[in-house]
Amino acid sequence: MNNASPLLTIESLNHEGRGVAHREDGKTVFVDGAITGETVRYSVYRKKDHYEMAQMLEVVRPSFMRVEPRCPHFGVCGGCSLQHLDPGAQIAAKQRVLEDNLAHIGKVHPAAMLAPIHGPVWGYRTRARLSVRLVEKKGGVLVGFHERKNSFIADMTSCAVLPPRISALIPALREFVKRLSIRTQLPQIEVVATDKVDALVIRHMTALSTEDEALLREFADRHRIQWWLQAKGPDTITPFYPLDAPELAYTLPEYDIVMPFQPSEFTQVNTEVNPVLMRRAMQLLDPQAHERIIDMFCGLGNFTLPIARRAGHVVGVEGSKELVARARRNAARNGIVNTEFLVANLFEITSETLDALGSFDKMLIDPPRDGAYALVNALHDNAPNRIVYVSCNPATLARDAAVLVHQKGYRLHSAGIANMFPHTAHVESIALFLRD
Repeated sequence: MNNASPLLTIESLNHEGRGVAHREDGKTVFVDGAITGETVRYSVYRKKDHYEMAQMLEVVRPSFMRVEPRCPHFGVCGGCSLQHLDPGAQIAAKQRVLEDNLAHIGKVHPAAMLAPIHGPVWGYRTRARLSVRLVEKKGGVLVGFHERKNSFIADMTSCAVLPPRISALIPALREFVKRLSIRTQLPQIEVVATDKVDALVIRHMTALSTEDEALLREFADRHRIQWWLQAKGPDTITPFYPLDAPELAYTLPEYDIVMPFQPSEFTQVNTEVNPVLMRRAMQLLDPQAHERIIDMFCGLGNFTLPIARRAGHVVGVEGSKELVARARRNAARNGIVNTEFLVANLFEITSETLDALGSFDKMLIDPPRDGAYALVNALHDNAPNRIVYVSCNPATLARDAAVLVHQKGYRLHSAGIANMFPHTAHVESIALFLRD
């Protein structure tokens, strides 16, 4: 090791899981793979005016929180970024990311921090998009996640965060794709694992041959999976074999709900944490039998239908007409009649279009990463006094919290994280806003 390499002491982790330090001249350095409290040697690979990106060369003084990664591909594969950090410390780091974003971006502070929600840290990921590429010099076909910091596909034979039965399929898929005539026209295989069936969606840029179809059937029978085909966009995804496989669905037993879905429709990847997050949301929302409640960005009804089990009437609003149709079918499937679902672009909603939806006692907001800036700005005096906000991006939650607290008269009662994606820097969170 080159002892002339500079030393840094890591002060914290940023929202991407990189170590944050400051040089003597005050410039910020983000160090890949470094942990809070460590002293490391580093090498800069990108320089900007106000910060630098660096690769860690050596841990001179390790943190007590450093652990041995379980996956042999960690450090090369870009699927995980925090396997070297103790799982409990990962949760603490994510909670700090949430608190820092709320304080620095939103200039808000929750009156109480909620206990973190967590579940299994290995084998939890029931959905994944595996890239596929023929690379002769690496021995044939690669199937897996992209490498860190580039577009190459990692040379993987297993994945510790996928369910073990799915992880075990990776070598078989590599050999299988090599046998297909379309192996150079197959960019990805999407995995959807459920309790009753595991579905693999093959994205093919050209038509399958009769021999290819026979190979798909053979693979499905041998490995007990179901193939779906995708010729173009998500709307072209159709089941291929076997056609009598159980439907794709997840359950919310606490509310006696079964949620069928298509592979192209958004569902949470962590089916162990989702029901616990659901319970937390219901506790914070506290729906009552006489209340009218609105669920914004409702998707296929993940929150809408459980709320409807306890509320008087629930309206779900979503921008995708396909998801709204799915939500309506799911309500009917579960015998829930006190719901209605509407299509609306919530990224362009105004006070006038919000008023047209009627008045509501409470609101749940569960937006994508872009957040709900237009929606929170559209709220005014007759808006619900209780809002539960479920977020997959603490920065946009903090931005929207600033509007709710500093402009709309709400107070941030409580907030906390849900460790939906262990070993990654992804932060899922939930917050309760109240207005007197």
